[in-house]
Amino acid sequence: MELLGLLLFVLWVLITTVCTVLADGRGHTPNVRSTAPWSAGDLPSEPYRALLM
Repeated sequence: MELLGLLLFVLWVLITTVCTVLADGRGHTPNVRSTAPWSAGDLPSEPYRALLM
C-alpha cells in the first residue's frame, strides 16, 4: 500500500513538473528582432573582411 502511495506521489510530481515547464515556456519569446549592429567592447558586429570591402 505504501508503494502504491509513493508511486502515485512520484507520478503526481512528474506530471506537475511537466505541466509547469510547458506552461511557463509559452509566450516568452520576443516578437521584435533586433537588427541594429551590436558591439562587444572593440569587436564589431560585422566580420572584419566585410568592413574592408
